[in-house]
Formats: sequence, structure tokens, C-alpha cells
Amino acid sequence: MANLLNRHKVIERNVTLLAVLAFLTVAIGGIVEIAPLFWIDSTVTKVEGVRPYTPLELAGRDIYIREGCYGCHSQMIRPFRDETERYGHYSLAAESMYDHPFQWGSKRTGPDLARVGGRYSDGWHVQHLKDPRAVVPESIMPPYAFLADRDLDVSHIGDHLVALRRVGVPYTNEEIAKAAEDVTTQATGEGDTAGLLKRYPKAVARDFDGKPGQVTEMDALVAYLQGLGTQVDFKSAAPREQAR
Repeated sequence: MANLLNRHKVIERNVTLLAVLAFLTVAIGGIVEIAPLFWIDSTVTKVEGVRPYTPLELAGRDIYIREGCYGCHSQMIRPFRDETERYGHYSLAAESMYDHPFQWGSKRTGPDLARVGGRYSDGWHVQHLKDPRAVVPESIMPPYAFLADRDLDVSHIGDHLVALRRVGVPYTNEEIAKAAEDVTTQATGEGDTAGLLKRYPKAVARDFDGKPGQVTEMDALVAYLQGLGTQVDFKSAAPREQAR
């Protein structure tokens, strides 16, 4: 034991030797952690139900990012009781596999939005975006009423899908070709809704902002919000109790 302590003192007193040994330890640990990643196709386990965003949802997500909503709202529910009881099932990595960039975060001025889809009506979201304090008196969120007056620009939506496909999002040629058409179909509820649902299961096609015949940025943002957290059936994924 005394001999071992003496050797340890030699290492502690020799700065150069200590630095070399520390570097070797960190290097070996890093290699052990990183090297296996080169032999696996993906580090994310796929979950049934997760699909790429519809063109309208994708446009709404762009508006969400453009307006800085991510600065106050995260989309990552942590696996802790206080989080899951307030927001719902903890977030799965697969839910963000098609996000570029993902909307995780550590700061919340407002509530987490990972499970906001379907919790409120379209009208509630529209009113909340137009005048936040009309529905949440203590809110400090700025109003976004102008979104209801801006026509949604979809001239480059097909190019956006092409760009995302290049980084791994599995959009098909058909989905890219019909991107602009799918925006109008989903935002109005008119047109080839059957084809839209075939391409994007669980997508909802309706007038989101209450302005029939007009596709606005409000339509896109509400469509995006209403889709968050709705793709995975967490009830069927919950572990079953063993029969006694």
C-alpha cells in the first residue's frame, strides 16, 4: 500500500507526467464512447407514427422559428414527474428526427409546447396569437395579429422539401411535386384531402384561421401547433401490467 501511495505522489508532483496520463485517460474514454457510432446507421430508435411535416406544418414551423417563439417555449419534456404531470409524456428522440433544427431547449418563459397539439381549439390559438392576454391574462407574450393578414408564400415550399431530403428527411418525389397543392388542401379542407392523408397520416385538413378561401401565415402556424405531439400513440406504447 505504501509503495502504491509513493507512486501516486510521483504522479501528483510531476505536472508533465500528470498531464500526459490525464490526456491518455480522456482520449481512451472518448474513443470508447465515440468509435461505436461509426458502425451503426442511426442513434435514434424509430417510433411508429412519426412522419415528416406536411408542407403547411413545415411553413408554420418556419414562421415559428422566424418569430423567435423558440426563445420562450421549449419542445422537450424531461422524464421527471413534475414535467410529465404538467405537460404529458416525456419527449422521445424520434419525435425530433425530422427537425432541422430541433426545438429542444433549457429555458422556458412560457410552457413547453411538445404536447400542445389538440389541447386547444383553432379559435383559441388564433385568439391567443392575436391578443395573448385575452385568453391568458398573465401572459407576457407579444401579439402576432399581423399573421392573420399575411398571405402565406408557398412559391419555394417544394425547394424546401428538396433541401430537407438532402439531409435525410424522406420526402418522396410525389410529395415534393404536390407540396404547394397540399398547402392549399390542408389550409382549406378542399381538394385532394384523401391524397394528403395518404401522404401524411394523421394530418388535419381544415380552415385554421377562420378565413375561408385565404391561406395565411396564421393558418400555417396554427396547423404546426396543432400537430405537435399528436403523431405518437403513447397509450398503446405504454407498458402493460403483467397478469398476476
